[in-house]
Amino acid sequence: MADRIKFMIPGKPAYLTMVRLAIGSIADMSGFDIEEIEDIKTAVSEACKNISCHGLSGFAEEYTVECVAEEGRMEIYVTDNSDGHVLEKVAKPCLDCPNEGNLGVFVIQSLMNEIELIDSAQGKKTIRMVKYK
Repeated sequence: MADRIKFMIPGKPAYLTMVRLAIGSIADMSGFDIEEIEDIKTAVSEACKNISCHGLSGFAEEYTVECVAEEGRMEIYVTDNSDGHVLEKVAKPCLDCPNEGNLGVFVIQSLMNEIELIDSAQGKKTIRMVKYK
Protein backbone atom coordinates (compact mmCIF):
# COMPACT_ATOMS: atom_id res chain seq x y z
CA MET A 1 0.00 0.00 0.00
CA ALA A 2 1.26 3.47 -0.91
CA ASP A 3 1.99 6.17 1.66
CA ARG A 4 0.72 9.72 1.01
CA ILE A 5 2.74 12.63 2.43
CA LYS A 6 1.70 16.26 1.97
CA PHE A 7 3.57 19.48 2.85
CA MET A 8 2.26 23.04 2.78
CA ILE A 9 5.31 25.19 2.03
CA PRO A 10 5.66 28.97 2.41
CA GLY A 11 6.86 30.38 -0.91
CA LYS A 12 10.12 31.65 0.60
CA PRO A 13 13.17 30.11 -1.14
CA ALA A 14 14.75 29.24 2.24
CA TYR A 15 12.29 26.33 2.61
CA LEU A 16 13.50 24.60 -0.55
CA THR A 17 16.30 22.87 1.40
CA MET A 18 13.73 21.36 3.77
CA VAL A 19 11.69 20.08 0.82
CA ARG A 20 14.79 18.49 -0.76
CA LEU A 21 15.72 16.73 2.50
CA ALA A 22 12.20 15.43 3.08
CA ILE A 23 11.80 14.18 -0.51
CA GLY A 24 15.23 12.54 -0.36
CA SER A 25 14.26 10.71 2.83
CA ILE A 26 10.97 9.52 1.31
CA ALA A 27 12.78 8.35 -1.85
CA ASP A 28 15.27 6.41 0.29
CA MET A 29 12.42 4.69 2.15
CA SER A 30 10.91 3.79 -1.25
CA GLY A 31 14.06 1.88 -2.21
CA PHE A 32 15.73 4.28 -4.65
CA ASP A 33 19.53 4.36 -4.83
CA ILE A 34 21.60 7.49 -4.19
CA GLU A 35 21.74 8.59 -7.85
CA GLU A 36 17.98 8.18 -8.26
CA ILE A 37 17.42 10.09 -5.01
CA GLU A 38 19.55 12.98 -6.28
CA ASP A 39 17.59 12.99 -9.56
CA ILE A 40 14.28 13.11 -7.67
CA LYS A 41 15.51 15.90 -5.36
CA THR A 42 16.72 17.95 -8.34
CA ALA A 43 13.46 17.47 -10.23
CA VAL A 44 11.39 18.47 -7.20
CA SER A 45 13.58 21.55 -6.66
CA GLU A 46 13.03 22.61 -10.26
CA ALA A 47 9.29 22.02 -9.94
CA CYS A 48 9.12 24.09 -6.73
CA LYS A 49 11.04 26.93 -8.39
CA ASN A 50 8.83 26.75 -11.46
CA ILE A 51 5.61 26.80 -9.45
CA SER A 52 6.67 29.43 -6.92
CA CYS A 53 8.61 32.01 -8.91
CA HIS A 54 9.77 31.45 -12.50
CA GLY A 55 8.83 34.31 -14.78
CA LEU A 56 6.90 36.07 -12.01
CA SER A 57 7.64 39.28 -10.14
CA GLY A 58 7.29 37.69 -6.70
CA PHE A 59 7.26 34.36 -4.90
CA ALA A 60 4.07 32.40 -4.26
CA GLU A 61 2.70 32.84 -0.77
CA GLU A 62 2.32 29.08 -0.43
CA TYR A 63 2.56 25.87 -2.43
CA THR A 64 1.97 22.19 -1.74
CA VAL A 65 4.27 19.24 -2.30
CA GLU A 66 2.39 15.95 -2.20
CA CYS A 67 4.09 12.60 -2.56
CA VAL A 68 2.59 9.15 -3.06
CA ALA A 69 5.36 6.69 -2.23
CA GLU A 70 5.59 2.94 -2.47
CA GLU A 71 8.39 0.48 -3.04
CA GLY A 72 10.13 1.42 -6.31
CA ARG A 73 7.74 4.23 -7.29
CA MET A 74 7.15 7.86 -6.34
CA GLU A 75 4.48 10.17 -7.67
CA ILE A 76 4.99 13.83 -6.71
CA TYR A 77 2.67 16.81 -7.17
CA VAL A 78 3.85 20.40 -6.71
CA THR A 79 0.88 22.80 -6.70
CA ASP A 80 0.58 26.57 -6.39
CA ASN A 81 -1.92 27.30 -3.59
CA SER A 82 -1.56 31.06 -3.46
CA ASP A 83 -3.97 33.72 -4.53
CA GLY A 84 -1.03 35.61 -5.99
CA HIS A 85 2.71 35.93 -6.10
CA VAL A 86 3.19 38.73 -3.63
CA LEU A 87 6.24 37.86 -1.54
CA GLU A 88 8.77 40.31 -2.94
CA LYS A 89 12.04 39.04 -4.38
CA VAL A 90 15.24 40.64 -3.12
CA ALA A 91 16.74 40.11 -6.56
CA LYS A 92 14.95 39.25 -9.77
CA PRO A 93 17.04 36.36 -11.17
CA CYS A 94 14.02 34.65 -12.69
CA LEU A 95 13.43 37.48 -15.13
CA ASP A 96 16.31 36.06 -17.19
CA CYS A 97 14.84 32.54 -17.18
CA PRO A 98 13.23 31.12 -20.31
CA ASN A 99 9.48 31.73 -20.48
CA GLU A 100 7.49 29.84 -17.83
CA GLY A 101 10.64 28.16 -16.54
CA ASN A 102 10.95 26.00 -19.68
CA LEU A 103 14.55 25.08 -18.87
CA GLY A 104 13.45 23.65 -15.52
CA VAL A 105 10.74 21.60 -17.24
CA PHE A 106 13.37 20.11 -19.57
CA VAL A 107 15.51 19.22 -16.53
CA ILE A 108 12.52 17.52 -14.87
CA GLN A 109 11.73 15.61 -18.08
CA SER A 110 15.29 14.32 -18.27
CA LEU A 111 15.28 13.09 -14.65
CA MET A 112 11.79 11.65 -14.17
CA ASN A 113 9.90 8.91 -16.02
CA GLU A 114 6.69 10.93 -16.37
CA ILE A 115 5.85 14.62 -16.14
CA GLU A 116 2.54 16.39 -16.58
CA LEU A 117 1.84 20.14 -16.44
CA ILE A 118 -1.68 20.79 -15.16
CA ASP A 119 -3.63 24.08 -15.16
CA SER A 120 -6.79 24.09 -13.05
CA ALA A 121 -9.95 26.04 -13.84
CA GLN A 122 -9.07 28.33 -10.91
CA GLY A 123 -5.76 29.26 -12.54
CA LYS A 124 -3.62 27.14 -10.22
CA LYS A 125 -0.66 25.28 -11.69
CA THR A 126 0.49 21.78 -10.79
CA ILE A 127 3.50 19.78 -11.92
CA ARG A 128 3.01 16.01 -11.60
CA MET A 129 6.13 13.83 -11.71
CA VAL A 130 6.59 10.07 -11.48
CA LYS A 131 9.82 8.14 -10.92
CA TYR A 132 10.10 4.35 -11.18
CA LYS A 133 12.98 2.28 -9.85
